[in-house]
Amino acid sequence: MSNLTMMTEEEKLEQFVQRIEAGDKIEADDWMPEEYRMALIKLISMHGISEIMGALPEKEWVPKAPSLHRKLGIMAKVQDEMGHGQLLLRVAEDLLKPYGKNRGDLMQDLFNGDLKFHNVFHMDTRTWGDAGLIGWLVDGAAIITQTNMLGASYGPYARALQRICAEEVFHAQHGEAIIMALAEGTEEQRAMVQDALNRWWDALLMFFGPASKDTTGSSKQDVTIKYKIRTKTNEQLRQAFFDKYVPRILSLGLKLPDPTMHYDEENKVWVYQQPDWAEFKKIIKNQGPRSQERLNLRRTSYENNAWVRDALAATVS
Repeated sequence: MSNLTMMTEEEKLEQFVQRIEAGDKIEADDWMPEEYRMALIKLISMHGISEIMGALPEKEWVPKAPSLHRKLGIMAKVQDEMGHGQLLLRVAEDLLKPYGKNRGDLMQDLFNGDLKFHNVFHMDTRTWGDAGLIGWLVDGAAIITQTNMLGASYGPYARALQRICAEEVFHAQHGEAIIMALAEGTEEQRAMVQDALNRWWDALLMFFGPASKDTTGSSKQDVTIKYKIRTKTNEQLRQAFFDKYVPRILSLGLKLPDPTMHYDEENKVWVYQQPDWAEFKKIIKNQGPRSQERLNLRRTSYENNAWVRDALAATVS
């Protein structure tokens, strides 16, 4: 590789683009354009925080799970999600080094409202049906988005996703097992699943993000595709979700919450009613049904366990 110290910024960028076009993996200590670094920081820190915040809706159901078997299953899932979050924040931390920042700064960004987490984790989990639906459809949606980045040009993220995606498959199976049991149960249990699906439908559609920045005023999909962090657009991912899960939803005798939804055979796309993107913008600004309650829980936990971080830091130093 050419000596970077002898190259202009334009030459460095040209070489960088050549590397990712050739399929090379960029590592934490490699030169990278600022736009690429910032896109990665925003994506990976949001992903990591979403894994941590995403454990909280299901954590609420650990003491209320209907059996010991279900309780152990959801406890293991919560533990996995927290582990995913810590792994991803470590990846993000390496990217933050040039700015003199670390994971602690990311947590403060979360508490200050500067770091967002996925819209679905602001939602209320009213019933056991909600807990099952998170595993089945929310984790199912996450698998679709994350497997699209298994070949990401940034090596540390791609490698972390290998482990995360493998474990998310088990999470989706766990959720599907809960939903199947309820769907094959009493009328009340079937109604519980339908009710959960109705309430979560718009949030599931929003999960993939707007089709373009024109919808909400911003979208990071263009820059992530440009730098080969991902390969598909938000709408392509949403269509892949429909392809996989609409037939499964219908096979359980459930009704799609959108009565207008249908498959356009000529254009090979699902036609559906757009969710309320104004509501999406409100939710990701921490104005969702459970946003503040979960942020307060995360904040209290972070403050109460400061002594652990201090002790570890003293040991390292």
